Amino acid sequence: MNAIDRIIAFLSPGIALKRQAARRALQFMNAGYSESGASTRKKSMKGWQAWSSSPQADIDMNLDILRQRSRDLFMGGALGRSAIVTSRTNVVGAGLRLKCRIDYEFLGISREQAEQWEKNTEREFAVWAESVFCDAMRLNNFYKMQSILFMSTLLNGDGWVIIKQAEPEPYFPYSLRLHLIEADRISTPAKTPGSIFALNRVEGKNPDNGNRIISGVEINEEGAVVAYWISNMYPGDPARPTGKIEWQRVEAFGPRTGKPNVLQIMEAERCEQYRGVPYLSPVIEDLKQITRYTEAELMAAIVTGFFTVFIKESQTPFTEFPLTEAIPQNEKVDLDPNAFELGAGTINTLPPGYDIATADPKRPSSNFDAFVTALARHVGAALEIPYELLLKSFTASYSASRAALLEAWKAFRMRRTWFASDFCQPVYELWLAEAVARGRISAPGFFNDPLVAKAWSRAEWHGPAPGQIDPVKEVQAAQMRVASGFSTRERETIELTGGDFDRNIEQLQRENQLMREAGLPLEGTGKGG
Repeated sequence: MNAIDRIIAFLSPGIALKRQAARRALQFMNAGYSESGASTRKKSMKGWQAWSSSPQADIDMNLDILRQRSRDLFMGGALGRSAIVTSRTNVVGAGLRLKCRIDYEFLGISREQAEQWEKNTEREFAVWAESVFCDAMRLNNFYKMQSILFMSTLLNGDGWVIIKQAEPEPYFPYSLRLHLIEADRISTPAKTPGSIFALNRVEGKNPDNGNRIISGVEINEEGAVVAYWISNMYPGDPARPTGKIEWQRVEAFGPRTGKPNVLQIMEAERCEQYRGVPYLSPVIEDLKQITRYTEAELMAAIVTGFFTVFIKESQTPFTEFPLTEAIPQNEKVDLDPNAFELGAGTINTLPPGYDIATADPKRPSSNFDAFVTALARHVGAALEIPYELLLKSFTASYSASRAALLEAWKAFRMRRTWFASDFCQPVYELWLAEAVARGRISAPGFFNDPLVAKAWSRAEWHGPAPGQIDPVKEVQAAQMRVASGFSTRERETIELTGGDFDRNIEQLQRENQLMREAGLPLEGTGKGG
């Protein structure tokens, strides 16, 4: 206590006590984040009244409008569509391909036997995956379905696959079918008891067991997913105005096998989150404003490019044959003073007493490209896509462009990993179980022990390669990594070209044999047959 406080305490203890209490309160207010990010007294922070709650309140209540706007940007916005298709092309491309990697040491077989089993299994899997009969709707094969499902996941926040069974055909020996559905069809039934937020059907209750239903996902009292509620039609579909919407409950996993009946592909961002957030959600406003600005600039440039002639009529013709008389009546514009036309080569006739004034909009704007590029950087940072990829504009140096691609591929590989984990691998395991059960694949002990089944099911999923900016430098770097033991030829083949090293060796062996038989020199040797 300083001298002034001691004097006040001697003269008026009550006032001194209030001063001490105020000092303590001030110390508390100035503690920690209360004077920085959590400040409510600073002028710069007073107006920022942020509010956040559960994932259901923050995400599920807004999902409907987020999906609609994301789809609108995909269908009518250049940058929005670029973000989606760029991610799709690099993550999935023409489809992730199976590469079996069984644990042959645990299974007690030789490496040669394992390689032969893997080749046979990949060949057998192609029978199912490359046919449209793997699709319950018979529209796409497995690889095309990957592309559709991944884009649906980005647009809607999550992708959905219903696992179905159908009778095998003479030309298609498997019963496994995949049915892709829109995320909107996974929803809480509108008439469930205790329904909350009925407009968006966020939460309800299963009347049979009391389980909560959150946006179509039924969970038990521990929060575990036990079932999904799927509507028989797209909610509010104007193409089926008279259709009656009904919901069917589908258990998440088979009670006997534990195999999934429904696959949900989602990139979660919060704990206890049951539905995904559309990929474009953080930048919806930015993308819409960019689209509006681009459209305005385009329209202004078009108007500026019009060459329009205005002819002023006079009460007293200045010649015996006025110029306007040379224009056929049916080609003249309406003399209504409110009806004038702008267009390429348009001629307007002005009534007496009317004049024209021109405004120079100075379009296209010299700042247009710089402004859009700056916004593309902003959007790309949020979406983990460098603006060079977003705009498909590579004008920087080799080092800068390569750094941008490397950064983008960190995100692409991450999404490829979870997509393969959520979709490709579970589907492969379902197929393999059927193939073993039908005797088309031999896998001893597959149904006796989950550990054995997992050893037979191990696999990798390879997709498109990043490509090379300078192929010579990157091939030399790959050779150095292999020579130093930092990588393998197989890994470098996948990274550089997305190919299969084993098949490359087989093909090269055959090609070299043909070259020798023809007496032609082999590359790099200068020696013929």
